[in-house]
Amino acid sequence: MKHYVNEIQISYQEKLSTLKSLSVTNSNDVAKLLFKNWDNKTIGLHETFKIVLLNQSNKVKGVYPLSHGGITGTLVDMRILFAITLKTLSVGIILAHNHPSGQMRPSGADKELTRKIQRAANLFDVKVLDHIILAPDGRYYSFADNGLL
Repeated sequence: MKHYVNEIQISYQEKLSTLKSLSVTNSNDVAKLLFKNWDNKTIGLHETFKIVLLNQSNKVKGVYPLSHGGITGTLVDMRILFAITLKTLSVGIILAHNHPSGQMRPSGADKELTRKIQRAANLFDVKVLDHIILAPDGRYYSFADNGLL
């Protein structure tokens, strides 16, 4: 009797457009990028958590929507976050989520999640460069700008 094990195949193909894209160098650049990639119809309705994937030159490889939640929160599955980060060979990530209420201050849960992701990222030599909170009215809050990273 033969025993078979599931075979796992991993692939990722870098697009040439990544090499031609601009490097993000500050929270304002990132916030503009995120607002362009956010659904204006739902930014004030429910929380969404996304990650911005970066190469060594801080060029954006992509923006991945990790989870959609309710009015006051969304769950982040660390395994999926790091599966995406590692599969895309990203060396830096920027975390992002929206606050439908417009409240710009990070909650205790936001701070703890950021610390937890940072600890895990360190094991993979991945840098967490920022965590951006977006408000429906176009404002944003940067963890890096406010000394929380």
